[in-house]
Amino acid sequence: MAPRQDRPPADSGLRAGRAPGARPLTGHLTALYRTPLPFLDGLPRHGDLVEIRVGRRPVFVLCHPALVRRVLTDDRVYDRDGASYERSRRAMGNGLATCPQADHRAQRRLMQPAFRPDHLTRYAAVMERAIGETADGWRHGRETDLGRELFLLATKTAIRALFGADLPPAEARELHDALDTFLKGIYRQSLLPWAARLPTPGNRRYARALACWRAHTTRLIGTHRAHAAEQTAGRAAAPRNVLSHLLSVRTPDGTPVADSAVHDQSTTLVLAGIETTAAALAWACHLLSHHPGVEEELYAEAHGVLGGRVATQDDLPRLPLTARVVTETLRLYPPAWLIPRSTTEETELAGRRLPAGSTVVFSPYVVHRRADLYPEPARFLPGRWAADEASGDADDAAGSLRQRAYAPFGLGAHRCIGEAFALTEATMVLATLAARWRLRPVPGAVVRPAARAVLAPERLPMYLYER
Repeated sequence: MAPRQDRPPADSGLRAGRAPGARPLTGHLTALYRTPLPFLDGLPRHGDLVEIRVGRRPVFVLCHPALVRRVLTDDRVYDRDGASYERSRRAMGNGLATCPQADHRAQRRLMQPAFRPDHLTRYAAVMERAIGETADGWRHGRETDLGRELFLLATKTAIRALFGADLPPAEARELHDALDTFLKGIYRQSLLPWAARLPTPGNRRYARALACWRAHTTRLIGTHRAHAAEQTAGRAAAPRNVLSHLLSVRTPDGTPVADSAVHDQSTTLVLAGIETTAAALAWACHLLSHHPGVEEELYAEAHGVLGGRVATQDDLPRLPLTARVVTETLRLYPPAWLIPRSTTEETELAGRRLPAGSTVVFSPYVVHRRADLYPEPARFLPGRWAADEASGDADDAAGSLRQRAYAPFGLGAHRCIGEAFALTEATMVLATLAARWRLRPVPGAVVRPAARAVLAPERLPMYLYER
């Protein structure tokens, strides 16, 4: 089938190329597993659409914002399908984060009411309590793995806000280890799909981690059902959160949401509501600890607004620098750093014909670090966003292009439904911590990203000093 000709290509003038260094049998697998970020960072030198090899399979990486927008907003031609999504659906179910285009609209309509602004206000009140408990529990001068601490905070917040429940600290740590193992395993399986069938220790750890994660989700749903039944019997007001919405809402034909669908959506929420926010906060703290000037500016803003209390949703408009720090962190270290699509028909990108079934990958990490969009792209410069805010982007072509290229939450119909939840939580956490604590890296400690499906530091050892 020939590519559709119903409209002229929006990417005329863009250039397709190939990444050098592919080996005959393994392609670029070694670089993707051992040094994925430097490898990806160098791809725009070779074109706007760059072919890499994963084993013998060609994979096409989008390196230009025009291509990113075209692919992510045309889910009929570029669908969430193919081997990587099949593996994700086997692990996570057919939820909002993994379902194909055919199922997405109905699922989005089902979930959207639980993320309305009035619900976010309630979630923010839960966030406020969880943040206060965490900030009050830290000790001056203590060395800690801050990444793990932030995961525990994100877990407490998400489980309370989205499920109306709590996880004891030991169970939260167990869930952290399970999700870490799962995310490493699913990334490895995406690169080496044939290896997923081998009875290796790594695959057995992956299977145990997946079972642990599913068991936690099952217990959360069961506990919620039990509490809801008790409240109904006592005629108390039922809790209002995402899980209560899923259990009470009706599908268009009037039937309840199937138990399997409740489990699929909840499994996704556990991962998306915890790991991505925790990763973003960890990178923000890492960056601030190495940029004391920005850290002190952030402290001045947070202290001036909060005066030592925990941030609330109402404080957000008065925390512009905090918001810019979050924005710049997501530019440099987007948690969802590899987003694949599969072509449903033959099509053309940047002058390159792609057959049906081709794998196309968007990496925010690549596009967010283009020097023509972001001067000094590797530097942590939250102030770069102030200029775009001042211009409003309406009369600033460069600023408008930067905004279109900025997509840590995706674009189009599949844009993350929890974006406002994540940004609210990250800004509240960062402001509260900046006003109370000074973070210092442990001398000699090397912070490196883990090779896994969500971009997070392997470890983040820090000293915490009370202000």
